[in-house]
Amino acid sequence: MAPPLLNLEGIRLTFGGTPLLTGASLMVQQGERIALVGRNGSGKSTLLKIAAGLVEAQEGDVFRQPSATIRYLAQAPDWQGAETVRAYVEAGLGPADDPYHATYVMEHLGLTGDEKPELLSGGEARRAALAQVLAPSPDILLLDEPTNHLDLPTIEWLEGELSRSSAAIVLISHDRRFLEKVSRATVWLDRGITRRLDKGFAHFEEWRDEVFEEEEREHHKLGRKIAREEDWLRYGVTARRKRNVRRLGELHDLRSRFRSRQGPQGTVKLAQSESSESGKLVIEAEAISKSYGDVAIVRNFSIRINRGDRIGIVGPNGAGKTTLIKLLTGELAPDTGTVRLGANLDIAAIDQKRALDEDETLAHYLTDGRGDTLLVGGVEKHVVSVMKDFLFQPEQARTPIRNLSGGERARLILARLLSRPANLLVLDEPTNDLDMETLDLLQELVAGFDGTVVLISHDRDFLDRTVTATITSDADGGWTVYAGGYSDMLAQRGGISQSPRTGNGASKTGRKEPKPEPPSEPPSDRQVAKKLSYKQKYALETLPKEMEKLAAEIGTLEARLADPDLYSKNPQEFEKIAGKLDEKRAALSQGEEQWLELEMLREEIEG
Repeated sequence: MAPPLLNLEGIRLTFGGTPLLTGASLMVQQGERIALVGRNGSGKSTLLKIAAGLVEAQEGDVFRQPSATIRYLAQAPDWQGAETVRAYVEAGLGPADDPYHATYVMEHLGLTGDEKPELLSGGEARRAALAQVLAPSPDILLLDEPTNHLDLPTIEWLEGELSRSSAAIVLISHDRRFLEKVSRATVWLDRGITRRLDKGFAHFEEWRDEVFEEEEREHHKLGRKIAREEDWLRYGVTARRKRNVRRLGELHDLRSRFRSRQGPQGTVKLAQSESSESGKLVIEAEAISKSYGDVAIVRNFSIRINRGDRIGIVGPNGAGKTTLIKLLTGELAPDTGTVRLGANLDIAAIDQKRALDEDETLAHYLTDGRGDTLLVGGVEKHVVSVMKDFLFQPEQARTPIRNLSGGERARLILARLLSRPANLLVLDEPTNDLDMETLDLLQELVAGFDGTVVLISHDRDFLDRTVTATITSDADGGWTVYAGGYSDMLAQRGGISQSPRTGNGASKTGRKEPKPEPPSEPPSDRQVAKKLSYKQKYALETLPKEMEKLAAEIGTLEARLADPDLYSKNPQEFEKIAGKLDEKRAALSQGEEQWLELEMLREEIEG
């Protein structure tokens, strides 16, 4: 077996008295594709910087093959000596690298190369940094969140580039679909140590759950052993003093191990505060258009959004997704056409820019400076309790926002958003900087939200799991509505997504590609008979558990109604339980019908 290109062993590092890495390892062989995963704050970026030689470990061995070239995706590019983006990108090329490839990469990342560094936006600077590491042909690519600030067509282009690359790749990302397509091995950083799975990210979550279950079993066994030894201490001590002293020492060691066990980090508790129900009609737009100068952002677009709809908006950067969402919510007036908002709307929104007052404390931000309590879901909760639900420590209540990491800021904004009563959620890139566990819970919240959701996202997995319809941009300000999530939209468009280089459907030669005709109506399950969509597969897997849960809840409610004294003692409670029982029975019936239809469809496709 050839020696590794890079090998980290027993890496230890402590920040501010708190151990971050307590025995982490990372071995990279030629041509490997490794997903480095873990919770926000677990030390993934730090481990990658140690691999790149930017941070020095306090303990452990670091080996880099002397002849191997390493490129690390910097979070903040160093523009020193570079007057243009092209000069910055080409500065990363080696003697044997092709300068044309730098031009090719910049074009696909939406850069001309003539941009001045001091005039770049945050997203443009990030894409320039990505261009600098992709332009050469290194032996090892270390990529920390490479899909940040990229639109969907560019993410798909990047997947292809990395798949064709001969470099060994270690990447950190919160984009599930991206990790599944690129990775061939997974390194999990958890509680300071690493574990390796020689399979891609698609197998990670099942493996992680098995590890947690095994840890819980071992911890339970340890508790049982301590109980037996304590029983011996009370009733079984004999005169054999030497043996007893040794056994008592072992009991102390067992107790110490049991107390010092560091379990998995808790999960965020997401729950949207309930608001009164909106009207059936939430938003109705008729023939709206919006232009800036000669550039049409939205042209003759119409849509009707009803209560319970979950609408996703996708398109290349600069297509006007944020403008469209502002038009639909009444924040921006159209040049022509009309927008009508429904009755009784309570809107809660996340802005893509997420501007925060850096000097404001967490507690002040969550409460708007109005005391120390919040009304969440009709229950008054202390601000510290809300913070704990989102994995903040009580001592952080008076911490300025400037001290928070990107992931912590994202959780803080979610905490504020979800503590406000709302029946319409407007979310512009809500998944940015969220770790996968928090992203899972956000998906469940959005998918199960009783109100209406309008969101922008570049996360394909998130869209497939949450939205009921997708709006995507076409050329010259056109927008089209498709039934289902992102994968469903691609199927209806014939698998066509816009080129990241040209942005509005133009080909490499500059000619407009013919736009596929949208279907006259969304195809039914029976019409789409090639294979199940992602949403259909997901529903087929999850519906049995949901039905089992509903059946258990129905049994509980029926048992309460069976109490002969309930109606006479509390008729209002009786009516309330009866109403809930009817709702659960209806939901179970609907779920059974949906599952049966999907199962029949699956059998029809496979048979």
